[in-house]
Amino acid sequence: MFDRYKRKINYLRISVTDRCNLRCTYCMPEEGIRLLDHADILSFEEIADFTRMAVANGITKVRLTGGEPLVRKNIVELVSMLAAIDGLEDLSMTTNGILLSEHAVDLKKAGLNRINVSLDTVNPEQYCQITRNGELTKVLEGIDAARDAGLEPIKINCVLLGEPDDETQKLKQFCEDRGLSLRFIHQMNLKTGEFSTVEGGEGGNCSKCNRVRLLANGDIKPCLFSDLAYNIRKLGHQEALNLTIGNKPRSGTYNQSGEFYNIGG
Repeated sequence: MFDRYKRKINYLRISVTDRCNLRCTYCMPEEGIRLLDHADILSFEEIADFTRMAVANGITKVRLTGGEPLVRKNIVELVSMLAAIDGLEDLSMTTNGILLSEHAVDLKKAGLNRINVSLDTVNPEQYCQITRNGELTKVLEGIDAARDAGLEPIKINCVLLGEPDDETQKLKQFCEDRGLSLRFIHQMNLKTGEFSTVEGGEGGNCSKCNRVRLLANGDIKPCLFSDLAYNIRKLGHQEALNLTIGNKPRSGTYNQSGEFYNIGG
């Protein structure tokens, strides 16, 4: 599939839930959010059916996100359903890692290829402060479990909340010592359209953007920094995908209707 700017679209990010077990300061208010009703969240069957159609149209890569995807009940079942789709070449997940040690082996057996872990610091006190309630030890255990299970390469996503400092260097050393790929994501603002390219990755480079996003409520978004969305329940899978590809903007502007926790970053 190509959009009107001749970009090849082959990457689908799927937000499987708007729920999360952390309250990171740059992502979610401390008091939490108004959650989607259960009936408004796509079922595994709906997600798999849409993905099957999208793969038939040219999607080759899928990444599961959230919220936090591992809080979605029976998430391993969804991984198994997606992994069985003929033509899907790469199936990955972005997680905060808190529950990863419990699921790593089963995720690998189900067909997940690799994992990205969100981790902004290896300082336990700073981690607890940023996430408001997170335990760093659980994340580190999750990373070890992912490696043991063969969910590699393991990439670490770090949101830079300011200028790099000593803690940033400690995180870099942590990743180097363990053979982890570290990517720096500069803090973004959906409402004002502040974003930049990801250091160590391709995100944020509009001229090379190859992705669309399926949200937990069935909306497909052609761009993170846009209010455009097309619902697969209202329009049907193929029509919603066609509109998403056909109206994908040349570059991001701003998003007044969404948040990172329900779009998936």
